[in-house]
Formats: sequence, structure tokens, C-alpha cells
Amino acid sequence: MDRQHNPKVAIVGAGLTGLTAAFYLLKSGIDTHIFEKTGRAGGVIKTNFENGFTFELGPNTGIIGHPEVMELIDDLKGSCKLEIADAAAKARWIWKAGKWELLPSGLIDGIKTPLFTFPDKLRLLGEPFLKPGTNPNETLKELVLRRMGKSFLDYAVDPFILGIYSGDPAKLVTKYALPKLYMLEQDYGSFIGGSIKKAYRAKTGRDKKATREIFSVKGGLQNLINAIEKNIDKENISFNCDALFFEKTENGFKTNNHNKIFSHVISTVGAYELPKLFPFAETEKIDLVNRLEYTKLVQVTLGFKEWKGIELNAFGGLVPSKENRNILGVLFLSSFLKNRAPKNGALLSVFMGGARNTEILELSDNQIIDIVKVEITEMMKLVKFEPDLLQISRYHYAIPQYGIESEQKIKAIEELGKIHANLILAGNICNGIGMADRIKQGKNIAAQITGTKI
Repeated sequence: MDRQHNPKVAIVGAGLTGLTAAFYLLKSGIDTHIFEKTGRAGGVIKTNFENGFTFELGPNTGIIGHPEVMELIDDLKGSCKLEIADAAAKARWIWKAGKWELLPSGLIDGIKTPLFTFPDKLRLLGEPFLKPGTNPNETLKELVLRRMGKSFLDYAVDPFILGIYSGDPAKLVTKYALPKLYMLEQDYGSFIGGSIKKAYRAKTGRDKKATREIFSVKGGLQNLINAIEKNIDKENISFNCDALFFEKTENGFKTNNHNKIFSHVISTVGAYELPKLFPFAETEKIDLVNRLEYTKLVQVTLGFKEWKGIELNAFGGLVPSKENRNILGVLFLSSFLKNRAPKNGALLSVFMGGARNTEILELSDNQIIDIVKVEITEMMKLVKFEPDLLQISRYHYAIPQYGIESEQKIKAIEELGKIHANLILAGNICNGIGMADRIKQGKNIAAQITGTKI
């Protein structure tokens, strides 16, 4: 078998990364097979329909942060239609001192807002003149305190990180968790100055595809998964591969679930799955990858056929750790996505747990409902808490945390790929956690294997 010119590729995991890679590999004529642990494709992406509501059980939206998102939609040739969020999604609320405040979207708003202290606002004016940091493993907390001040940490960055990672700014390393922010300081010396310069920098036609808009798919994100799966063909996917593992042979890789010898293996599963999946891999290197921490998260979906609370004219509200509430935040999905709730109704997603409450999954459903009832009734000014839809989703391995171990983890992934040629460890263990990151990584891996621009 010519492993380089006639590759046969095994992909572990039928989430967005694995499906995207398989789609482009098969499109290029590469023999590809996906092995999925569960009985369905999509990973945590799943859309449900109940009682007049359309809601997600995994990620609710994505951001068009890479051109690969639009390219995938185009390559699917109408199999699914992108839905761009309405203008309301541009507004974010922050909870402070018993009420919602609008998160500033510019320098002038940043000076006027009650979220930040006067000394920190003055400090913000001097931010473009500060020297860039020199520590590549600087945490997000350290960076913000160095450049912007504590009130910005408490009422902008902390809730922002809770919304993305459900994590702790004191543990996340900026270079890996928010690489674009890190490079803004490194390349331009300033967040504010860099943002301005970057806005005026000439963009290619491809760059312009990365609009940074919030997106979903008409009818729900499951339709994106269905479209990719249809193009892959079910004969190229094996489901319910719960006890899967690979052996390394002279000719490549062999699995206990298939007769074929594969030249390449792409893993898109969580770090905690790797030891049993690749028993031949060096323990000390796999252990470095497996040090990756995950937050535990609970998502409570609430649907109201008649909304009788405050006007929901924003993407959602985030709750800073400093406010000592029992939720991380809430998305107002029906305010910026169409047909997610009945007319005059509302669809909300409430998030709990994360770095703030690591014991969240130990609570009973009734305990979770009691907490949500208290928080949402007060924050949304509801007279009665009587949702027509209430769905609790629990995630034991919700979001990987790119912390201080990230440098060693990435090095170990690279070294394993060199020691065991054509073993590719991917998924959200590296290169970002968002949907756009997953699509980009999947497409890039396919291009790497084919040796051509896809």
C-alpha cells in the first residue's frame, strides 16, 4: 500500500471536525471512514422540536470567525441555509448591582458605562501607550490587570470568559484561549490601537468571508450536520463503536472494528478518550494531552408561549462572578433567530456550573429548576415562572480549558504525530473550541492529507 499517494483515512468521532474532514477528503477522492461512539452523527450538536419551540441541546450558535465556514456552506450546495442573527445579537448585557447594563461596544461607550470605575476608564485612554507583555504563558487575568484594570476584569472579561469557556480568567492562558487577542498586543502593541489598525487593513476577498457575524442554520444546527452526513454517505460511517481502539502495524493502523488497514488516523475525541483509543502511544506524552481540564455545565432551555418579562432585545445577559449569582448567563435565542418560539413567546437558554460551580452535575433536576426559577424570575422581572418548555441538559466534559498546560500539550500532540507518522490528534483539544474553529481544523487536516488546496 502506498501510504502517501493512496491514503486510507480513519476518523474517530462524527462531530463537526470529523464530519468536515471526511466531507473534504471524500470530495477529493480519498478513501475515508468515520467511527462514531454513539448512534448518531453531530457530537453535541442536536436540534429538538417541542411544543412550538426549536431549540439546541448543544451549542446554540457559532461565529463566522474563519472563511472556512462560508466555504463549507457553499460547498454543501444548498443542502442547508445559513441564518445570520438579527441586529439584536449585537447587544450584550452584564448584570451589575441588581440590574442589566449594556456592555460597551466602543471607546466612547466604555467611558460612559457604569460597569467600570473612573480610574480604570482613565487608564483605558492610556492603553495604546503601554508596552506589550513578554510572558507567553500569561493568564488572561494577568493581562487584563496589566493593561486595563480590575473593573474591566470583573465586568467585561470575567463574564465574557464565562460565556465562552465557562472558565476562570486566572487559569486560562491568553495565547491559547484567545490567540487573536494575544496577537493583537504582540503585533500592534495595543488592543485599542491594534483593533483600529486591523479594521483599516486591506482584506482579501477570502478574508472578507470571515464577517464575525453570529450564525445558526435555518431550522436548527442539526440541519448542518444532516447536510454534511448526506454528502458523506452513511456507508462511510460506522456507529456505536463504543469499544474502539487502534493497533499500529508495519503498514499503518488497524482497528478492532474494521478489516481495512488505514494509512492515517484522525482523532477528534476528547483528551480523556485517547489512552484507550491508542494503547500503543507513549504514556508520558498521552498523559500530557490528558491533563487538559474540562468544565462541567448544565444548560436549561426555557420556552414561554407568552412572554411577560422584560423586553429581550439583546443576544443575552452574562453574570460576573463578582455578583455571586447561581447562573453564568442566559441567551435570548428568540430575540435574534427566527421561528425559535411562537409569536409573542420567548426561548431562553440558561447556563449553570463551569468554573464557578464544579458540583453542578450532582444537583437533582428539582434543585436545578428551583435555582433557575429564583434567578430568572428576578432577573427577567417575571410575575410567574410558568415555562411551557423546560429541558435540562448536562455536560460532564463541556468545554476544554486552555490553561498553563497548553504549551506542553501542543508539543506532545506534535511529537506523537512525528513518532507515529500520520496519527493526527485533533478536535477541541487544540486550535479553538468554537464551531468555526472546528470547521477550519477539519478542512485544514483534509488539505494536509491530500497535499492540495481544497
